[in-house]
Amino acid sequence: MANSRENAPKVRYLTVTEGGEGQRVDNFLIHQLKGVPRSWIYRVLRRGEVRVNKGRVRPTTRLHAGDEVRIPPLRLGEPSETRAPGAGLQQRIAEAILHEDRDLLVVNKPSGIAVHGGSGVSHGVIEILRALRPDAPYLELAHRLDRDTSGLLLVARRRSALQQLQKLQLAGRVEKRYLALVAGRWRGERRTVDAPLRKNTLRSGERVVRVDPRGKAAVTHYRVLRRLADAMLVEARLETGRTHQIRVHAAHLGTPILGDPKYGDEAANRAWRERGLDRLFLHAWRLSFPWEGRPGGYRLEAPLPDELQRLLDESP
Repeated sequence: MANSRENAPKVRYLTVTEGGEGQRVDNFLIHQLKGVPRSWIYRVLRRGEVRVNKGRVRPTTRLHAGDEVRIPPLRLGEPSETRAPGAGLQQRIAEAILHEDRDLLVVNKPSGIAVHGGSGVSHGVIEILRALRPDAPYLELAHRLDRDTSGLLLVARRRSALQQLQKLQLAGRVEKRYLALVAGRWRGERRTVDAPLRKNTLRSGERVVRVDPRGKAAVTHYRVLRRLADAMLVEARLETGRTHQIRVHAAHLGTPILGDPKYGDEAANRAWRERGLDRLFLHAWRLSFPWEGRPGGYRLEAPLPDELQRLLDESP
């Protein structure tokens, strides 16, 4: 009889190739461990069982060519998660692709779809794109959007493109503009919020972001585009890219974004829900940045989704 220890799952060690340069370790594992539940991947990461060059890592840790990744034993009988994104979901994302070239793929992300799987979400935009492009050697998110925010999302199609985008973002050369409908009114047309933001975890486990002098620097510029009877359509331009920045800064001004369940005004949200607003009114509508070898760089735009534009058209 064969020794059962010989058949026991073993620790694996993988060396990151150039194709994995800049990739998040969680996405690397999802690629390498096809069919393994994401819940298992995030669990072993949380426990510190995944090591990179013998050190513990977070799911967001970026890998470099030559890194050695330790993968813990996968127990026999681990449940499989081989289901691909549904055809309807794939079709929605396929129809949302606005631009594609050798460096970048640009999606006009619908509200309600996460950018990546994990934390109870089976498939995000990046997993759906990989299902749509099974032969693509490289597809990586270049930035993030909240699940409930719609609009422009950049995906790098080459490692060098991701590195270039990361450098541009660190240098503040990627201009990001959003459209938001906020409750209330200001005097004047412009506001700038320069208020540091800090992430907090409530007793319930919910994560929230607050204005806090101990937080990270955050600056948002707002400009009024249209005044309604009880709200304003504003454009928000980011100088920094903190989690929930536009939403928290808008609430800090006393004019929270409509449809925001976390930082919004409950009464205002209820009133607009009766008018048909059933989502966060926040949309990433313009991205512009220089690009090596492309005169004029990129200037990308995505108009408001029909459901948001219709609300504006019907509002006094």
